[in-house]
Amino acid sequence: MEKIILLVKETERLDKFLFTSCQEEFDFSRSYLQKLITDNLVEVNGEVKPARYKLKPQDEVKLLIPEIKPSEIKPEKLDIPIIYEDSDIIVVNKPNDMVVHPALGNLSGTLVNGLMHQIKDLSTIGGVQRPGIVHRLDKQTTGLLVVAKTDKAHKNLTEMLKNREIRKEYLGIVQGVILENEGIIDAPIGRHPVDRKKMAVIDKNSKYAKTTFKVLERFEKATLISCVIETGRTHQIRVHFNFIKHPIVGDQVYGFLSDKKSSFGQYLHAAKLEFNHPITNKKMFFEVEPPEQFNDKIIELRKFN
Repeated sequence: MEKIILLVKETERLDKFLFTSCQEEFDFSRSYLQKLITDNLVEVNGEVKPARYKLKPQDEVKLLIPEIKPSEIKPEKLDIPIIYEDSDIIVVNKPNDMVVHPALGNLSGTLVNGLMHQIKDLSTIGGVQRPGIVHRLDKQTTGLLVVAKTDKAHKNLTEMLKNREIRKEYLGIVQGVILENEGIIDAPIGRHPVDRKKMAVIDKNSKYAKTTFKVLERFEKATLISCVIETGRTHQIRVHFNFIKHPIVGDQVYGFLSDKKSSFGQYLHAAKLEFNHPITNKKMFFEVEPPEQFNDKIIELRKFN
């Protein structure tokens, strides 16, 4: 069983704490978390407690997560937009509000469920949960993603990612006006020392992370930027722009309090993808427009200029 350990910061009911703590990072549903409690798979300071138990600051909550069975992941007709396909790879345009692969408590509605319905063969290296998945995008980040159909392509793509041979360029709308025309954010990222479901710029237990950006357009209280990540840390762009006090607009985790009301989520889009084909070595380049809501937000911001 997988173990998830969470530290309590304030007094609240166990079931409420679990939902708010696990929704963004693990996308667990209320019913799944309730089942974990009912099955005695949630402990507080080493003891099983009921859903209504009142937690106190510094309590340690441990979740014991059962393994996923292959039969639990089903193909679903989700009409994933496929930008390119050959015998080795697929490039998709991931929609907003879609998790890339199944996880416990969230076994349906993911990109993998949709691809299993549309594509006959996906690489097996990622296992039951992640067939074909080489890299990920956050649930509310849209745009380009390369998926492996064969194990050989998967191995080669993984090596290319490690060697930073896959170039990914994003469009984002950030809070506030960035005065510099371009910049580099070179700051290590690790797990947040207090809020374990978040990442943070931190020196201890962190990994090197570098993001370069250019300003495309300035609005009254926001900025449209393009950025390239030279490393692929969890939530990297979101964490880096939060670090320089210009969080992504709509980011419900790293953004302003007003962003928690956003139904769209963060305005972050993987717009361009460039790499050499993992089998033929042919130069590959893909570009997709942001979703309609993203462009609508730009039009809205221009009205205030």
